Amino acid sequence: MAANVQDVVMLVGDSLTQRGWEQGGFAQLLAEMYNRKLDVINRGLGGYQTDWAIPICEQIFAKQHEQHHIPQVKLLTIWYGANDAAPAHSPQHVPIDRYKTNLSHIIQMVKSPTSAYYSPETRIILITPPPVNTKQWDRPDSPRVFETTRSYAGAVKEVGEKENVPVADVWTKIFDAAGRSEEACEKYLNDGLHLTSDGYNIVFEAIMDIVERVYPELDPTWEAHARMQTVFVPWDQVNVQNPRPSLMKRKAQL
Repeated sequence: MAANVQDVVMLVGDSLTQRGWEQGGFAQLLAEMYNRKLDVINRGLGGYQTDWAIPICEQIFAKQHEQHHIPQVKLLTIWYGANDAAPAHSPQHVPIDRYKTNLSHIIQMVKSPTSAYYSPETRIILITPPPVNTKQWDRPDSPRVFETTRSYAGAVKEVGEKENVPVADVWTKIFDAAGRSEEACEKYLNDGLHLTSDGYNIVFEAIMDIVERVYPELDPTWEAHARMQTVFVPWDQVNVQNPRPSLMKRKAQL
């Protein structure tokens, strides 16, 4: 029975997104950063890849005629690739060319005026898969290859350039932070594939860097508070003589 009060940040992806609610995860960090301004919705689904993501997005993205009655998605992160990059024999594998096509399809669901899901208010950030540490990843039934994941990260950047969507290149940022050593990535990967809080902090910082540079209207920091105010006034702005009018939801000033 929650009312439509705050607009949202929506996170779509695989287990890297789903686990973003864990302590120190990027979803948790975003929720704290956007507290009282935007709600964070996590639609990460562990094990999923981009072939399966499209039917999911067709259900979790609101159609145009529905968007007037529900919170608007102001920021959308799209983070797939860790499973698409699985070996060819795996049911999770998606060939890299189709992976790029799928990412473009998801983006155009939101950006194209001819799409049933067109949402001109939504800003999009693509996120690359992080590096894998094959020394840590002990899953012979679902192996990962370091260079393959690197190529899928590169594919995300190609799609970002083609679709004019900014990319959080967390593959490069984590690999650089690890001194460009696969084994040293263990600080950022808890099992060789999924992220530690240190890894998620890099993802969070990469997202916020893009927000600050590319989407400053969504910058929630105190210094930018005049751009993006809280939905309800701070307590010291309540008119104590006549509180009700000052307690009404404020219109967005984006």
